[in-house]
Amino acid sequence: MSAENTKTAMSGADNYADEDFISGGTETMERYLTFRTDNLIFGVSTNYIIEIITNHAITPMPMMPGYVKGIINLRGQIVPIIDIRLRLGKPAIEYTNTTCVIVLNVDSVFIGVIVDAVDQVLDIDYSSISPVPANNREELVSGMISLPDNHVVLLLDCETLVNNS
Repeated sequence: MSAENTKTAMSGADNYADEDFISGGTETMERYLTFRTDNLIFGVSTNYIIEIITNHAITPMPMMPGYVKGIINLRGQIVPIIDIRLRLGKPAIEYTNTTCVIVLNVDSVFIGVIVDAVDQVLDIDYSSISPVPANNREELVSGMISLPDNHVVLLLDCETLVNNS
């Protein structure tokens, strides 16, 4: 895998960095990476992110749910790969040059999540997180926030993703 095809999740984070946040001066904020899937914006805590990869060969696995695309060998670590679009029950699409895999480590369990595109890193104040409306409850979403541009970011529940995939 070439260097241009692998990006660490935090490489661009310094552009959004707040000195108090980096030094641990505040405990009311958390950094999230936003990504797009099926015209929805999701956020995942950067505490879980190992790296973001593109153009990595995925080995298919037989007798797995359709959203499990297979496994990759990431420097000796076998990582199952799921397509979040399919996991959410959305239709499959052809992968593009913006499609990538976000590799997560959730309680020492590695999982790769295929997303349509990665957007940006945001510092989110816990007080700005709203609960998901009861009638729209999605098991993989732990909360949501509204951005100044009126877009909504759905916060991915990584523990549920790992435990139910």
